[in-house]
Amino acid sequence: MNPLRHDFEAQDERRARMRHRARAAARPLGAALLAIALLAACQTSALGRRQLKLMSDAEMSQMGVAAFADISKKTPPSKDALANAKVTCVANAITRNLNAVNAPNTWEVRVFADDTPNAFALPGGKIGVNTGLLKVARTQGQLAAVIGHEVTHVTEGHANERVSTELAAGSALQILAIAANASSPGYGQLVGALGAGVQYGVLMPFGREQETEADLVGLDLMAKAGFDPRESIELWKNMEAAGGSQPPEFLSTHPSHGTRMHNLQQRLPIAMPLYEDAKAKGRAPRCY
Repeated sequence: MNPLRHDFEAQDERRARMRHRARAAARPLGAALLAIALLAACQTSALGRRQLKLMSDAEMSQMGVAAFADISKKTPPSKDALANAKVTCVANAITRNLNAVNAPNTWEVRVFADDTPNAFALPGGKIGVNTGLLKVARTQGQLAAVIGHEVTHVTEGHANERVSTELAAGSALQILAIAANASSPGYGQLVGALGAGVQYGVLMPFGREQETEADLVGLDLMAKAGFDPRESIELWKNMEAAGGSQPPEFLSTHPSHGTRMHNLQQRLPIAMPLYEDAKAKGRAPRCY
């Protein structure tokens, strides 16, 4: 046997073994990096619920602004001066007292000429209220309950959770790498996919846990702004009367009206002192 050839073959074998060991080491390393990234993205909500948030606040704001622009193109604004004044007054009172870390500094409020009793708030500081909601939210406190609920979806990062869940279901490691590098060739594609799914990621109904969280934290928000939190229960009585029959709760992502009213009632011992404190500090909105 040629000693030189034997030496080359031995070196080749050693290099092959080294490549195999490197690949084997890379697999757990990749999994570890992903686990670290996911762990870093885990946060805790105001009520102590664990949350997964993979997107930055800036990215979510861009999505919210894009969604709001799209809605504004498709739905005409209301020209009802009184409706605009009521909604703006209540929304300003709610957002003026926010102290959440990720709360937008400024909020744009728009009333849409739409008979559907609906409202929403988006990352990026956007609030939309349909004129149809004012037929159900008949007092300033009832409207405050809705706006407080919707604003909580933003301050608690519920849209980020929805988007992050979608991302985590895909090729998470690759998506995280792309999302972290705006110069990556795949970044535009990722943002494009999110943009195409803005309504699915931001505007679709949230899950039951998120809805309950928005109800309860939103109750605190309205109380801190000087609105009577007991009005929230009256709102849901109106919603129940206007909505007719509902599917069984286990078939819905939302809590039933009865469950919501029960949860809100249970929260009143916390919200009422906040309301009394707000009144003592001179917070007494007169929007209606």
